[in-house]
Amino acid sequence: MSGSDKRKQSLYFPEDMLAEIQHEAQRLDRSLSWVVQHGWKFARAKLKEFPSSTDEPGSLPDPAEE
Repeated sequence: MSGSDKRKQSLYFPEDMLAEIQHEAQRLDRSLSWVVQHGWKFARAKLKEFPSSTDEPGSLPDPAEE
């Protein structure tokens, strides 16, 4: 996805998590969207270390990785 491709998406967070994200957004003087996007960029590599549900022998490959 290109950097200029903007799409609306609704995301739902537990109330305490949302409050924490809002606090960080205010502290950084950034939008909620900016905080979530940058959080994703930092966490993405760590999440890729988790085993996939399709990593079982004989399972189908993840279509996103093909």
